[in-house]
Amino acid sequence: MSGRPTFLETHGVPELLAPAGGPEPFNAALAAGADAIYCGLGNDFNARRGARNFDDESFAAACRRAHLAGARVYVTVNVAVSTEEMPRVLELVRRAWQLGADAFIIQDWGLMAEIRGTWPEIETHVSTQANVQDARGVAWCRDVWGVERVTLSRELSLAEISRIAEEGVELECFGHGALCFCYSGVCLLSSLTGGRSANRGLCAQPCRLPYDLVDERGRVMEVPGVATAGMPETMRGVGGTRLLCPKDYCTVDHLAEMRDAGVGSLKIEGRMKAPDYVLSVVGSYRDALDALAAGADDEGRAAARRRRLKRAFNRDFTDSYLWGRSDNDMMSYERSNNRGEVVGRVVGSRALEDSVVRRGGGNGGRARMRRHTRADVSIALDAPVGAGDLLEVRPVDDPTQFLTVNASEDAAAGRTITCRAAREMPEGSLVRVIRSQRALDGAARVADKDVVRRRPVHVRVVARMGRPFSVELECADGAAAARAEGFVVEAARTRAVGPEDLMEHVGRMGQSPFEPVSWEVELDPGCGMSFSAVHAVRAEACRGLEDALLAPFASRALPAADRAHPAPEAPRERPDAKVCALVTEPECAEAALAAGATRVYVPADELAEGSWPDGAVAWLDEVCREADHARLDRWVREGEPVAVGNVSELALAVERGALAEVRSCVPVHNVSALRALEGAGAAGVWLSPELTLEEVCALARAASVPVGLSVFGRERVMTSEHCVLQALDRCVHDCRRCALRRRRLSLRDIDGRELPVRTDVNGRSRIFFSRPLDATPQTAELVAAGVSRLLVDAQLMDARETRLAVERAVRALEAARSGRRAAPRASGATSGHLFQGIG
Repeated sequence: MSGRPTFLETHGVPELLAPAGGPEPFNAALAAGADAIYCGLGNDFNARRGARNFDDESFAAACRRAHLAGARVYVTVNVAVSTEEMPRVLELVRRAWQLGADAFIIQDWGLMAEIRGTWPEIETHVSTQANVQDARGVAWCRDVWGVERVTLSRELSLAEISRIAEEGVELECFGHGALCFCYSGVCLLSSLTGGRSANRGLCAQPCRLPYDLVDERGRVMEVPGVATAGMPETMRGVGGTRLLCPKDYCTVDHLAEMRDAGVGSLKIEGRMKAPDYVLSVVGSYRDALDALAAGADDEGRAAARRRRLKRAFNRDFTDSYLWGRSDNDMMSYERSNNRGEVVGRVVGSRALEDSVVRRGGGNGGRARMRRHTRADVSIALDAPVGAGDLLEVRPVDDPTQFLTVNASEDAAAGRTITCRAAREMPEGSLVRVIRSQRALDGAARVADKDVVRRRPVHVRVVARMGRPFSVELECADGAAAARAEGFVVEAARTRAVGPEDLMEHVGRMGQSPFEPVSWEVELDPGCGMSFSAVHAVRAEACRGLEDALLAPFASRALPAADRAHPAPEAPRERPDAKVCALVTEPECAEAALAAGATRVYVPADELAEGSWPDGAVAWLDEVCREADHARLDRWVREGEPVAVGNVSELALAVERGALAEVRSCVPVHNVSALRALEGAGAAGVWLSPELTLEEVCALARAASVPVGLSVFGRERVMTSEHCVLQALDRCVHDCRRCALRRRRLSLRDIDGRELPVRTDVNGRSRIFFSRPLDATPQTAELVAAGVSRLLVDAQLMDARETRLAVERAVRALEAARSGRRAAPRASGATSGHLFQGIG
């Protein structure tokens, strides 16, 4: 690590880290007071590829503005990278560093290894996409990679963060914005349903769509609140169909607790958000952090912050994760769009005379007449609104029939205003502010400016008779200083210059990025001078200070990455291919072994129950938080194989001398990641279901440890801390006694696909893909390339189904060995991404 002090150590409060999807939100973040800004360079290798992002010219200009203002810039390269892409990603990193980047946020362990090995001077941060959730995982990042910062999973509580902070690594934690339903980095739902991978920055956000929870017979169990009439009581839920849609995270009232827990950087989510959102949210948290630093806050100031946040895009707010909760209070079941802030109700409507508008008719075309309805809607306000604010008017009885209007004027709470609408609206309809005109105007004012925030400086002016006039500038934070000299000071010919004159004229720094905050003036009596000459010296001092602040970035140079590293030779003798099975019941394990499987894997919680065949291998969770150690660590044993789903478990396996097989939820998409994990102690690797057949074979050929691939069964697409079954509002708060958990329930999406849901004894839900994978027809190619473990994922199968699935895989392996063609793909099954790669 660099050894530099953390932001929390030097400032007493966390760094405020803001999002920027392009130059305009970057300026908004800087104007609002961000200490650091994270953004993407280009549109290929960051987790928000749909954002505008930056090109080289705009990125260099943004870095310059940030560094002059005293802010840092972090570049997101937080995606999984293919082997073929690695040279381009490394060149992007080299270019971004030379253009002014301060650090890089990284998910891919192969990319991390390449950067740390090639350019150790580059500051690296571990992305939340890397799925690090405990102190052991953070220590692994520190000891193996020497990273400067780790971004923790959003799901962690304050108590967990406090324990992790003891490792001495700077921690970045989410403070505000959209929450993913799934643990970041292990979500495959968008990828498998539409080819848009969250691990590649193209998430289609399927968690925001409607779903029904259905029982074993396909009957809807969770229904929208407006449609529950006549349904049996046992079939009703909490209302709403957005079963995977959390509220937005908001910690603005708990920054003191986050600081005390050791949060070094507070991250605002939102690289897809508009500049007015960035301005409002970052500005609110800047005010809160400043109040915390000064120890001077009050309820009126806090209430104003909350109102400002409510008037930016939000799905309502939750802070459940901070306190170790994942209950229904954190979910936005009713809607996934902007809720804004409720400011009043409709108290009356009056229809106006329809207007007729002529459309078309030019260039000989046929004109059409369109009739437009209009109405005046009267709104009684419970909270103030501003002229131009965008208001949503939504009937209580039929919320789908909403419309939007603009506030006609500035108006205080208690007033009634009239707004022009497209139609009359029922009395009692709720009215919300969903976009603030004030924020829009504020963002527009700074959108294209070169100076949006001025850096505080101490100013010293020296005017001694017969000596050169000088101006010294020093940044208030001590970052840099500059001095400029000019004309020789002479006696006044008319009026002598006073200290106030010099402070006024030297203080005219309007075109510079600096703002005087303190003065020291040394002036001999009777001096005279031209103020234009004073301005020239001041301008030279400002240029000198700019140069001093930018000097560390101007002199940067990095050699090109050497991609000609000799590859370590893979073993000449490949292990024999074998069929393995992942099962959850002892009967299924017996069935798998009887059908020809040579190894069975069992999830840790199931392994702790029942009687299992000798040699059963623990399949550890993709989630490993502090509280999970007691139930997971016992299965990591010296000399024994264990499948690990998290870098924390890998670290423990290496420490204990266990034979760690890295599960596919620690994605390996390139040879560099393969080598990095082998070097970190992995004794085997299970490859990602997002790889093509060609990519799988290339990695298998390059591996020096056994390589596995799931070839049959349902893929897990999500793992959530929130239990999906809570939507039924029948939680007994004891997962071991929960009857619902033992049922075979599914989510049905808008296309009629049913995704099985299973909740474990720890209350975490896993969602599985709607169609089974069948890669057995490609067994010959896989085995020829060196894939030696062919997995049948039988977690959702009974003993009979397990036997049939394993027999299918065994027959395919036997056919590959004898040169025969395997059976065709099973009816209704998918080949996953084997023949259609992710974007």
